[in-house]
Amino acid sequence: MNRNHFGDIRVFVEVARRGGFRAAAEHLQQAPASVSEAIQRFEERLGVRLFERSTRSVALTAIGEQFYERSLPAVTELEGAVSDIDDQKDDVSGVLRLSAPYSAGPFFLDELIARFAATYPAVDVELIYDDQKVDLLTSGIDATIRSNTLLEPDTHAVQVGPELNMSIVATRGYIGRKGMPKEPRDILNHDTICYVFGRSGQLAPWSFKGPDGGFVIQPKPRLVANDMRSLLHYAAHGLGLAYAYAEIAAPYLANEDMVEVLARNLAPFPRYSINYRSKKHMTRRLRAFLDLAKEGSHVQ
Repeated sequence: MNRNHFGDIRVFVEVARRGGFRAAAEHLQQAPASVSEAIQRFEERLGVRLFERSTRSVALTAIGEQFYERSLPAVTELEGAVSDIDDQKDDVSGVLRLSAPYSAGPFFLDELIARFAATYPAVDVELIYDDQKVDLLTSGIDATIRSNTLLEPDTHAVQVGPELNMSIVATRGYIGRKGMPKEPRDILNHDTICYVFGRSGQLAPWSFKGPDGGFVIQPKPRLVANDMRSLLHYAAHGLGLAYAYAEIAAPYLANEDMVEVLARNLAPFPRYSINYRSKKHMTRRLRAFLDLAKEGSHVQ
């Protein structure tokens, strides 16, 4: 194999796992035209078409999908080898790539990132807000900040951030029409407005506490959204019960038309976790980030 193939394979893998030339170019710090030319050159050398292109999308061909599945482990292993070298350096440097839900920012993550960037000026941070599950093997992401319900299997997790108190809110008009829930299971007879984790379709369960401990209920929603402020907006229009973080719900409850429901029965939502693949191949920058997060959260 021509040694130039190795560089082209890395470009190919980045385009495939990021779903486009522009995203791959940003990650590789190259011009999109250079990435496109590299793929075209690679296809010409191989004599096959690896991608189907349109003005709006890029998709792997069948042979491209097969080649991606076989080349990805090798590229990942090489990236790990480079990370091992980074880990042996005395300084904390490089690019730390993180994925987190939008809600984590105002609660704790914005402050944590700011402290980390100030403490380690040689590290560049790429933070992508996204509520969906992320494949830590193929995405190029170093770690994700997620709720326990979205942690990847066979990975490591460290709890971080504050305990998240919850509220169920509705308008007085809605309660007047539908009645006040007396116990948690009464919500099954109500119109509910639920949080959904992005395009996954997975709903956030409603967490309660009782004499026998904590339990969850998953009501059948009338409306779903992946932004809690939207849930509260719908509730403020009398469309049902909304379950959201208490901190976000507080300004809505300041309105005399809004009431809180089942407050004594609500259990805190689990804290977020930093989810990462491997302790063995952890870079110094990720270790530094985890240590700072633990320090701020008083996690051992």
